[in-house]
Amino acid sequence: MQAVKLLFILSFLFVFSCKTQKITSTTSTPPIDSVEVVLPKIDTVIIEEVQDSVEIFAHRLLKDTIIITAVGDMMLGTNYPNESYLPPNKGKNQLAQVDSLLAGGDILFGNLEGVILNEGGRHKNCKNPKTCYIFRSPEYMLLRIKEAGFNLMSVANNHAGDFGTKGRNNTSRIFDSLDIHYAGNANQAYTIFKLDGMIYGFAAFAPNVGTPSINNLDSAKRTIQHLDSLVDIVIVSFHGGAEGSKHTHVTKKREYFYGENRGNVHQFAHAMIDAGADVILGHGPHVPRAMEVYKKRFIAYSLGNFCTYGRFNLSGNNALAPIIKININAQGEFLNGQLIAAKQIGRGVPIPDPNGKVIKLIKKLSEEDLPESEISIDESGNIFYLHK
Repeated sequence: MQAVKLLFILSFLFVFSCKTQKITSTTSTPPIDSVEVVLPKIDTVIIEEVQDSVEIFAHRLLKDTIIITAVGDMMLGTNYPNESYLPPNKGKNQLAQVDSLLAGGDILFGNLEGVILNEGGRHKNCKNPKTCYIFRSPEYMLLRIKEAGFNLMSVANNHAGDFGTKGRNNTSRIFDSLDIHYAGNANQAYTIFKLDGMIYGFAAFAPNVGTPSINNLDSAKRTIQHLDSLVDIVIVSFHGGAEGSKHTHVTKKREYFYGENRGNVHQFAHAMIDAGADVILGHGPHVPRAMEVYKKRFIAYSLGNFCTYGRFNLSGNNALAPIIKININAQGEFLNGQLIAAKQIGRGVPIPDPNGKVIKLIKKLSEEDLPESEISIDESGNIFYLHK
């Protein structure tokens, strides 16, 4: 009987998909510089594999379009160095004016700057706490993010270690408790999860200690190749590139900021797609950058700031808060999208922008920096695939 089961499962998996045969793993914690592929033993998961594969394959036939919504950097308020940097009413109205703009997709992504921790932790050394930009957000702040619908977050950035191991570990604990998928630290370089029958893999990279390195292309490619062998859709985020209003352009060169190697984001994004990634979401410069489609896969080089309260420079282009909605098919190919204009006001509250300033900026940057791209953006923010 066991031999019959084995023959059945092998035949089933061969016919339908090599990707669905390895779906029992939901998260992985490999070393940053060497991803070890560990496959489930067929004799222990054979029946569950068949049931899951039948269910997923049947659903996939109906999943013609996947909607991924994404924003950039998020830090809803910090209680360090004191609580004056927290929003009123525990941030309950902070995202209210953009809630409807975020709704309606399968994935809602953002980058979490700082850590989630009520108190304590070993903070970075600062000569003057008033001018030291480190972020510790109370636990209720992640609840605000959950309430807005976010289900995928990056923790790979230069503020993820602001409060040491305690800050990192508590951030992971709260993410897990709220069932928000995340990746980008030494304990969880990537994650795999199922949503509405589709299987997603997500990995996040940065140039900072304690994160999977954007500057180690060989290691990053191994991670993406591994994910691509296990899942339907691979999403990659990176925190890279120089910061500020003077650095809106994709240079296609290695970028440095205050002496730190922030990576060649163009090279990195293309290498990840070559390795099997389907969507690339960039952040880190705190200003919007260009977008493109490469090999039918979508890349946003920087989504700027989205909700960064109290301690961020929000002058000029730093205040722009683009929201993107992209439609891809079940193979990860870009179909079309929408660039939605928003901006931050006051100390850092996102609102819709009827003037569409960020649409004009990203359209201009995309045409100047990436004329070879396979997309066009119109004045209303519609993103069209040119099918070159």
